[in-house]
Amino acid sequence: MRREDVRNIAIIAHVDHGKTTLVDELLKQSGVFRENQDVQERVMDSNDLERERGITILSKNTAVYYKDVKINIIDTPGHADFGGEVERVLKMVNGVVLLVDAFEGVMPQTKFVLMKALSLNLPVIVCLNKIDRPEARPDEVIDEVLELFMDLDASDEQLDCPFLFASARDGYAMKDLNDPKTDMIDLFDTIIDYIPAPEGDPEADTQVLISTIDYNEYVGRIGVGKVDNGCLKVNQEAVLVNHHNPEKKEKVRISKLYEYDGLNKVEVAEAKFGSIVAISGIADLHIGDTICSPENPVAIPFQKISEPTLSMNFIVNDSPLAGQEGKYVTSRHIRDRLFRELNTDVSLRVEETDSPDSYKVSGRGELHLSVLIENMRREGYEFAVSKAEVLYHYDENGKKLEPMELAYVDVPDEFTGTVISKLSTRKGNLLGMKNIAGGYTRLEFRIPSRGLIGYRGDFLTDTKGNGILNTIFDGYEPYLGDIQYRKQGSLIAFETGESVTYGLFSAQDRGTLFIGPGEKVYAGMVIGSSSRAEDIELNVCKKKHLTNTRSSSADEALTLVPPRVLSLEQAIDFIDTDELLEVTPESLRIRKRILDPTLRKRAGFKKQ
Repeated sequence: MRREDVRNIAIIAHVDHGKTTLVDELLKQSGVFRENQDVQERVMDSNDLERERGITILSKNTAVYYKDVKINIIDTPGHADFGGEVERVLKMVNGVVLLVDAFEGVMPQTKFVLMKALSLNLPVIVCLNKIDRPEARPDEVIDEVLELFMDLDASDEQLDCPFLFASARDGYAMKDLNDPKTDMIDLFDTIIDYIPAPEGDPEADTQVLISTIDYNEYVGRIGVGKVDNGCLKVNQEAVLVNHHNPEKKEKVRISKLYEYDGLNKVEVAEAKFGSIVAISGIADLHIGDTICSPENPVAIPFQKISEPTLSMNFIVNDSPLAGQEGKYVTSRHIRDRLFRELNTDVSLRVEETDSPDSYKVSGRGELHLSVLIENMRREGYEFAVSKAEVLYHYDENGKKLEPMELAYVDVPDEFTGTVISKLSTRKGNLLGMKNIAGGYTRLEFRIPSRGLIGYRGDFLTDTKGNGILNTIFDGYEPYLGDIQYRKQGSLIAFETGESVTYGLFSAQDRGTLFIGPGEKVYAGMVIGSSSRAEDIELNVCKKKHLTNTRSSSADEALTLVPPRVLSLEQAIDFIDTDELLEVTPESLRIRKRILDPTLRKRAGFKKQ
């Protein structure tokens, strides 16, 4: 049986192709907001980090009404590091809107999300966004999208999908480029006509697959999923089962039930099949669990989420400045926070190590881990992290395999040589290059994941900030050999104290400084990047000796070059294997793992 009064869709796309802006417009034009209501841009990006970075990190649910049909919409992340979010929410929907930038065209994540949608046999509406851009090339992009469908072995039915042309920012979507640019009605109509209504059996036993977990300090875990069969009622007795864990059979009671209406969760007494619901009051609820009737506990199959490719150690901060700026600093605090993150982040892994003060945290990429670090930092946590390292696999013969990435690089023509040279030294293999509009060249590389660690900073410098680098995971391959990550050594503080202009003035000739005067430093702290390959120790706390002689020029002000202040990502990129990044709510400091210079030299000799 079909429920014609409901449609469930996900908006999928590459990062920055306009998904969240499109959802904003659908909300506005369906009457969710009052006409005079002041609504911030990208209203679905509720997290501070999402708003600052302009990216969606967590998938969000909302619902609008059009022609008496409730359209449940899921806004998904576009960045490859949050692919785990996309994989699981597609189980809740009956079709997708694939958004493609009318200038950039098909990008790595476009391929990834479309592949996931086609593998689940979901119907696809293709929407070419940003057609208002002066350099938009909709006709070429349509060909690129159709080529992608064919590359992914789409069926004839899937190939015969509707195409729309839109500007989410200006609030219109149309079936033909020559149609008037008025509103989103064509998109609403296409969703109603093309996306099938959810199917289910209202008389069958209850089955709800939990695809997302939300977390709230007051009510604890909130499971979000679609009612596949039967109906779900408040106070109903149920059983939790899991496709990948046949042992799990836990009796539960549904204490609170919500459906989505606009941006709000509305409490309901019951939900019929086809509804997307949020359920609270079940403590041991996990992604992939199925809530069933006790009479017939049958789990719904749920795909395994892709494995992490990078790991970092999160370590209790033991520097001389430890505990001065953070609120939560102990091993127990850090452990509890990391394991709490597993409640909502299905792609993350946290493991105990031999040391009680260190935890191995594995994720899908540098951005995935840096978002966790930044969130913890804002919550008042203080800790240290090690350099990101890739996770190797081993085949049946014991041969070492490493994760590979496809990297798509858009750069101004004059910088292509530099980029090709740099990525080649990092074991990158150039697969192809083509000219795209606006004096840019698109390069396609296959490169080990570790070859991209620490590269983004160099890339922005080499392309004067004009390059765009996108990557997507592309399986495992035999280890390709060692890579030299960093050609420069570090400038290291020689003693503990406060940096002064005189000491910094003589230090700045040795490389690029990361600190200015008046900053707390300690022996073993990295205060800059050396101009040479080896580390250099400097005394930046050194004051000028006072003498009783005076000359006309002796007391002239010393001029310091402004320090290079590293962002969190830049600092993570910069640190080497023998260094740590000290993270506090107020500061980011790079330091040597071994602070004592004598012990550090001894450890260096042992390595050789």
